[in-house]
Amino acid sequence: MKNIVIKGLDTIDEAAKEFLQEIGDNKIIALYGSMGAGKTTFVTALCRVLGVEDVVNSPTFTIVNEYQTEEGEPVFHFDFYRIKSLREVEDLGFEEYVYSDCLCLMEWPEMIEEMLPEETVKVSISEQEDGTRLIKFI
Repeated sequence: MKNIVIKGLDTIDEAAKEFLQEIGDNKIIALYGSMGAGKTTFVTALCRVLGVEDVVNSPTFTIVNEYQTEEGEPVFHFDFYRIKSLREVEDLGFEEYVYSDCLCLMEWPEMIEEMLPEETVKVSISEQEDGTRLIKFI
């Protein structure tokens, strides 16, 4: 898989389309990056490209948000930043989500690293000196 550069908000949807092509049939995506790197903004673009009409925002307090694509397929958006234990994630029914064959987009996956399935596509998002964002497959 090749790295993707987001030059600005005006090109983020094209980057999202390219990303979706790169991941192919993979459904479990772990998005690594520092605070403010653009993880939620990129998830919003991915959802927009998939035809999600709901407002997409970070599920920081709810841990998971569910959206529907234009085809009616669920997309699960996780934010593990505030979890205090893996038990919280287990109680949430995490395994049911990741083995549902639905797209799972996870922010702050380092908090649950040991629970990530082997097939998880790991991606880092980082801001470059010129203000662009680099999406790098790990």
